[in-house]
Amino acid sequence: MGFVSVLTMAQQLAARALRPGDAAVDATAGNGVDTRFLAETVGTKGVVYAFDIQAEAIARARVRLEGAAGAKPLGAVQFILADHAEMKRHIPSALHGQIGAVMFNLGYLPGGSRPDVVTKPDSTLRALASALEMLRRDGVLTAVVYAGHPGGAEEAEAVEGWASGLPPEQYQTLCYRFVNQPRHSPYLLAVCKKSG
Repeated sequence: MGFVSVLTMAQQLAARALRPGDAAVDATAGNGVDTRFLAETVGTKGVVYAFDIQAEAIARARVRLEGAAGAKPLGAVQFILADHAEMKRHIPSALHGQIGAVMFNLGYLPGGSRPDVVTKPDSTLRALASALEMLRRDGVLTAVVYAGHPGGAEEAEAVEGWASGLPPEQYQTLCYRFVNQPRHSPYLLAVCKKSG
């Protein structure tokens, strides 16, 4: 049987938090895998805000969505070429505190032309803090962490420190990793905003 991958686990946790018609955020659109997943999950009455700092990533994510046409009904997707730390500025204020799920895949654009463009601890920590403000009660934040590239270990340490420091009366935090794989293997940190 085997356990699900960290990427699949992230999607399963987000799916549990989302309902048809919800708003969701892909904080790192990349190749559009999570963007498409979120658009399918929220359905035709929902909306997904997909952020990336690289035009190449936005273009790739658009192609993935176009390839999904006819497969499953998709929610509206608004692509935003901006740092994920700026999400509060780009998402309508009426949705602040109403987002069902926010997904992050940290690191760099797989297969992209600029592997030197990576997520950075400072920007990522600001984005994570904004994402928590954007979530509704029972909303979920997922962050797949990649520590194997230059700067990745420092970002992983910063994100883990952030997650472990969240007050337990307000948030549940989870780390999902395969402990018999190298320490730099990807793993998942997830946060659920408690309902009461």
